Amino acid sequence: MTPQNFATIAATLHAGSGLAIGPDKLYLLESRLGTVMRAHRIADLDALAERLRAPGSAALLQAVIEAMTTNESSFFRDGKPFEHLRQHALPRLHAARSPGAKLRIWSAAASTGQEAYSIAMLLTDLRAALAGRGVEIVGTDIARAALLRASEGLYSQFEVQRGLPVQMLLRHFHKQGEMWRIADELRAMASFRECNLLGDLRPLGCFDIVFCRNVLIYFDPPTKARALAAIARQMAPDGLLYLGGAETVLGISDRFAPLGADPGVYGLAEASAPPASAPVLAAALR
Repeated sequence: MTPQNFATIAATLHAGSGLAIGPDKLYLLESRLGTVMRAHRIADLDALAERLRAPGSAALLQAVIEAMTTNESSFFRDGKPFEHLRQHALPRLHAARSPGAKLRIWSAAASTGQEAYSIAMLLTDLRAALAGRGVEIVGTDIARAALLRASEGLYSQFEVQRGLPVQMLLRHFHKQGEMWRIADELRAMASFRECNLLGDLRPLGCFDIVFCRNVLIYFDPPTKARALAAIARQMAPDGLLYLGGAETVLGISDRFAPLGADPGVYGLAEASAPPASAPVLAAALR
């Protein structure tokens, strides 16, 4: 394809999703957009660029973004963030909140919902220690097809075998044909909606905990800074942000600071110290 047409597709992807694609990633365009081009009867990438420049290309752009977005997910992915949530974040926030206050947790880039439902399972198992505190989990993504699957809460045998302990599978899912459906109670704890991290996040409201893992790695530094600033505006002053293992705020944003020695866990830079009662409650939650 011509350099001009590559630049058109790359700029369109960046503007629509923040995804940074360099010339060395031409193979990704070729491998991931074939299905889109066949569905829209587009001959090649040059013709795709022409269509994207034309008026009325919103539906095509959405299809391109969804095809290029990595919707890789699994239950309790990477493990450590969920252990930190159990042992540190929940005790800290539970101790700091009034009894009637609801905890709000945001799974940004929720994909097909495994992260949000992993959080829901953990919270359900800790219901007694949390004294029945209300919790709302919001999952967002720009991929509509992934969000539809997340809302359905229906997973294949392969998907439930990835990171989900057997005892949790049997406790929180039921078999439905060849698939596994997550319990209605957990589905009720999570809602899913379309949202672009680079768009207006204010309608989402304020969150105590944000999981935004393995997203920033696809952004260039200015876009990372923009996304982190937007996330910071949606967080409670003592809220927590979880990033992926290969992600950091260092050298990118001054809105966040590492929270203790745990990698990938951040608080707002101006946040106050954890309440003194948190360690006592942590023992009850373990």
